[in-house]
Amino acid sequence: MNYAIFAVKVIQNSGQSFFADGTSLTELTVQLPQVRKNNVKTILKVSIWGKLSYDVAKYYQPDDYIIIEGYISIRDINTDRMVNLLNKQIEISVFKLYPLLLKS
Repeated sequence: MNYAIFAVKVIQNSGQSFFADGTSLTELTVQLPQVRKNNVKTILKVSIWGKLSYDVAKYYQPDDYIIIEGYISIRDINTDRMVNLLNKQIEISVFKLYPLLLKS
């Protein structure tokens, strides 16, 4: 099972896009909080679909902390090279989202 819950910091709100059938999609770039000083930053792509997408596009901005629940998937970044772990990006499809600490 790949269902997970994370507390993350919003780095970038890429905006909202719409498909031909009216489905909305909002994409965020988020970062996991760091515990160690010299640890590499973990950056994730987050996709929010449907009605929740409208609220995310309207209310959440960079430097906000949120709690997300969703499914984890791994996507290829560049498909014209040999496939290895460095050419992969973690993406989370969010089903529930809660505000934790908003910049406002």
